[in-house]
Amino acid sequence: MQDFLTGLAFFLIIEGLVYALAPRFLVRMSKLLPSIPEQQIRAFGLAAVGLGVALVWLLRR
Repeated sequence: MQDFLTGLAFFLIIEGLVYALAPRFLVRMSKLLPSIPEQQIRAFGLAAVGLGVALVWLLRR
């Protein structure tokens, strides 16, 4: 459970940094998202999940 909460804390830190350091980029991305095909967004999300799982697996070995 501690690992999960640590991961959640890191997620919040990274998200907070994006909002704090690059708010204009975030606004531009939110305007751009509707023009990106759903399949491309889904593929990127699945790739990010796969990369995250692989990194956790490598770090925990």
